[in-house]
Amino acid sequence: MSNGSNEGIAPNAKRLLMAGFMAILAAGIGFALRNGLTGEWKTLFRFTDGQVGLIGGAGFSGFCFGIIFGGIVVDKIGYGKLVGAAFLLHVLSAVVTLSPAPDVSQATAFNLLFCGSFIFSLANGTLEAVANPLIATIYPKNRTHYLNILHASWPAGMILGAFVTLFLGDALPWKAKLGLYLIPTAIYGLMFLGQKFPKSEASSKGLSLGEMMKDVGILGASIVGVLLFLFFRDSLGGIIGAITGIGFFTSQSWVTVSALVAVGFVAWVAVITKFALGHWMIFILFIAHAILGSLELGTDSWIENINGSILTAKQGTILFIFASAMMFALRFSSHWIESRLKLSPIAILFTCSIFAIVGLLACSSVTTLTVAFGAVLLYSIGKTFFWPTMLAVVGDRFPRSGAVAMSIMGGIGMLSVGQIGGPGLGYAKDRFTAEHLEAKGQQAVLVANKAEKPSGLLGIFKEVSALDGAKMEAAKKLAEKEKHENVSPEKSQLTADQKAMVEANIAGARQTLKADAALPVGMAVIYLLLIFYFKAIGGYRPVTISEDGAAKA
Repeated sequence: MSNGSNEGIAPNAKRLLMAGFMAILAAGIGFALRNGLTGEWKTLFRFTDGQVGLIGGAGFSGFCFGIIFGGIVVDKIGYGKLVGAAFLLHVLSAVVTLSPAPDVSQATAFNLLFCGSFIFSLANGTLEAVANPLIATIYPKNRTHYLNILHASWPAGMILGAFVTLFLGDALPWKAKLGLYLIPTAIYGLMFLGQKFPKSEASSKGLSLGEMMKDVGILGASIVGVLLFLFFRDSLGGIIGAITGIGFFTSQSWVTVSALVAVGFVAWVAVITKFALGHWMIFILFIAHAILGSLELGTDSWIENINGSILTAKQGTILFIFASAMMFALRFSSHWIESRLKLSPIAILFTCSIFAIVGLLACSSVTTLTVAFGAVLLYSIGKTFFWPTMLAVVGDRFPRSGAVAMSIMGGIGMLSVGQIGGPGLGYAKDRFTAEHLEAKGQQAVLVANKAEKPSGLLGIFKEVSALDGAKMEAAKKLAEKEKHENVSPEKSQLTADQKAMVEANIAGARQTLKADAALPVGMAVIYLLLIFYFKAIGGYRPVTISEDGAAKA
């Protein structure tokens, strides 16, 4: 297991760890602030849950390009230049996202918020291209522990962002709230300034990019290729077409271009690795991380909204803060779990999958805040160790890949959220809400209150009529107000349509969480099979690189 000395190999190891912590903290704050603004955006710009899901998805998709490109070039251009690029991108994101005026068209508001979210995630990805391999390099004997500490900053940032939403929600305009993430952005820039960075183990051994990529190979690249195709086809083409008004970007020709980009990436990897197929385990881990990204971050981007649908918006925010606090605290205990409970990183991942399954199913049936705390606690235990422990496994087992495999895996996770997880949960909630109305014989309510655009996913799942976001939010707020004031049904000001919409929204939220529980089921199967594999070969052990560049256990 990846435990041992707690001392870093670089004299400024603690400074670099804290600078990386602050950088991911800024990303977490920005993420939480955006989540807290979805209700305001739906009301201001009349977005559907599907449109909000696409904006949230853009907050992950750009991460892929930042982390993959950054991981490829980091050892060539240096960590410092990438940190500088990320800082500038964070500032640019604020400028773009804060541009929409209240009277702009829905299309213009959507385009600006989508682009701002994409640039924000591009900055975050560039930062992680620095932080993950950096911490794995300076703490080679305890990667699981220190990568979990590094990523404890993510839930810490979400807590701070959620507190702003909870306590300053009505006191500040949405632009002032969102701009607060620039404060930790300035701090991480100063903390990284002037620091000396070590090289990764693979780079110090003189391995070329092609040699580093051999473990990824054609199999690993094919997963990236599929997600790149979906991003170019579904997100990039639509946004460019909307901005320029050029039909090419939504035509079949653009679909062909998207496919060529995906094939081109796989071909490039094949050429530089001399057509190496890649290691089967990295391929499996990449699949697991694609599921993981949609589970952890896709659910995070919707859990406050969904919990707020079942309970109240304020209670949903409180639960979001609670889940993030548990995640923050637990990520400091990974070393204890490995050393005292004798669980390997793979066993930790399998255990987390079980907790996530039970937690999501429990969340789908909550009716009171007290029960919700217990359900969210189970889910929080489940999701806590997924992301950093997966990175540690790749660092432990595939040191030849250097920063590249870690970066590609992180990119896969984020692209999966952007193209499948975030939009998928938004679509699921739209669909299950509509199906509830239809099952209750209330199709007229859906027709009278439907959004401008139908909700769809990937061009595979059927499009469904979605409820208008502004009308839905208005009904929810009135229902919450009357519940808080104990207004009797006879004196309720809710119309029949509004009552039906609120009931359908709750039913849709519950069904969405049940469907989401299928993701950790798939992950549990993968991790269980890997446990059996490592048991068959004598146990889980980190691998190092010999002087001739070969990997050895």
